[in-house]
Amino acid sequence: MAAVAALATLAATLGVGGCASRSGEVMAVQSSPAQFAGWSCERIDDETERVQRRAAELAWAVDERAGNNIVALGVGVMVFWPALLALRPEGPEAEDLAKLKGRFEALREAASLARCPPPSAELPAARAAALPVALGDRLVYEERPDVRHAVTERRLAVRALRREEIEYASLPPAAAATPDAAGAAAPASRGAGLRHDRPGNVVAAGPGMLMWPNLLRGELALGQVMAGDIQVVDDPLARARVRAQVVAVGPQQVAGRRFDAVVLELFGDVLDESSGSTRLDGVLVVDRASGVLLRLDLRSAQAPFRVMRRLARVEPR
Repeated sequence: MAAVAALATLAATLGVGGCASRSGEVMAVQSSPAQFAGWSCERIDDETERVQRRAAELAWAVDERAGNNIVALGVGVMVFWPALLALRPEGPEAEDLAKLKGRFEALREAASLARCPPPSAELPAARAAALPVALGDRLVYEERPDVRHAVTERRLAVRALRREEIEYASLPPAAAATPDAAGAAAPASRGAGLRHDRPGNVVAAGPGMLMWPNLLRGELALGQVMAGDIQVVDDPLARARVRAQVVAVGPQQVAGRRFDAVVLELFGDVLDESSGSTRLDGVLVVDRASGVLLRLDLRSAQAPFRVMRRLARVEPR
């Protein structure tokens, strides 16, 4: 729904000037639903999700280059096609969009012919079982601003596994999570959880925490370079513009679980120049299959962007 809202705003905001292709000029490349004959509804849903994700990435790239900063507010997998067309992509991007739209329409027709129910937002059981974390698992992170400070713990419980994101509930520190008189453990905090998408972008978090809603895109292949913002939740002025490059990929054993780790080198600048150096650099490590954060090291003279966080352990439910 965030995608629909953001793209609807986009459609109302963008003008029609310039020499790029207008929305009416970008026609869908016809694609036959016959190619999906015999596909299960789950497979059709998975391919539709892939097409929608690629379209969202295209929308983000076009919008970022145009400097509109509208789609960058948050595009999920559900794409509102008329508004995406209003971006007026040109050249190869217009061709890609036309092919994606044609494939999307063919998939939708194939789903109708197969009498498929509307796709569920929840991750199919087979895909959920293949992830390195499960519903109810507790992820315990150790973090501190730098090596001179004491380590604190941040505990998150997997609350939902969805097609496009994983949602966590924030748990109290271990010392506070003691059973009450009736034997029930202290409840999770419902207001300060966290959500990240499948590539590993943190799209929602509690006040004062860091998020990077549009930094990671695509397959996260070795050598891939991306750009985006890291920002402090609820503080629109606390923002850093960074580039991320994939410098290593491969299996890694973290907290007793096997992950397909992607290591990204970060470098950029904090946009607020009012209090000293603006330079920022660091390392981000995520799991390619799930987007789970394995490690975040940020170095900066700006306190909000100085953090060392690593996944210390995973406690099964």
